Amino acid sequence: MTNRFAGTVVLISGVARGQGRSHAVRLAAEGADIIGFDICADIATNEYPLATLDDLEETRKLIESRDRRAVLVPADARDRNAVRDVVARGVADLGGLTHVVAQAGICPLGNEDPQAFVDVVDTNLGGVLNTVGAAIPHLKAGSAIVCTGSLAGLISGGTSRNAGGGLGYSWSKVTIASYVHDLAKVLAPKSIRVNAVHPTNTDTPMLQSPPMYRAFRPDLENPTAEDARLSFPALNAMPTPWVEPGDVSDAVLFLLSEQARWITGAQLPVDAGAYVKASSRPAR
Repeated sequence: MTNRFAGTVVLISGVARGQGRSHAVRLAAEGADIIGFDICADIATNEYPLATLDDLEETRKLIESRDRRAVLVPADARDRNAVRDVVARGVADLGGLTHVVAQAGICPLGNEDPQAFVDVVDTNLGGVLNTVGAAIPHLKAGSAIVCTGSLAGLISGGTSRNAGGGLGYSWSKVTIASYVHDLAKVLAPKSIRVNAVHPTNTDTPMLQSPPMYRAFRPDLENPTAEDARLSFPALNAMPTPWVEPGDVSDAVLFLLSEQARWITGAQLPVDAGAYVKASSRPAR
């Protein structure tokens, strides 16, 4: 294990489990202290359960077991004032802020209630805006921001064939890609980099949930995890049903690291070839 992030402090939203926890633990193992938050409550329009206080505490233990410091607080990414308070507390306790990973997200597929559209956009896009907005005043030359998009933000249609939550999910991820592109232009003169990762199916509680099973097996009334696993690989060009959270962490840590010091505005798929499978070849 390298020590690429010794002396750094990284802010991570959605830190309690899944990709956010993976990023936090990997960064801690390479020397970073972590400021993090997660909602630790459910959102009514999102069918599957979200992270809990116990999940957040487990992430804290995993970070501290790597001999790193952690300021982890329950907070809703949709609440800019709450996010600012988390950042202010973390900066005061840990002495600064170096990098940002805007990761928090939900996916209320199949919910046609207009409120599902509002909730997913407020979380997935609004949460990115709030996290980055709270962090920017603390960042300096050499800092980096990574936002989590999705394959759904890169391919035509994405999940937008679904009304409500599905449409909101795709729209938020498309807009994150645009935000990253333009924010990279704005922050480049300050030597602050902004990039996005766009995962395909990732083995987290978001994927392993009834709405995802139904989305991949619409032929069945109540598909199981095993039923869905038969269809998950169809999205990807390479023969796998999903990537692991650690695979996405590999990309995130690279983009935050000095190894990527001249990379900004990138839209990096971590997708087992799903994007190239779904898209035409570039124009010559």
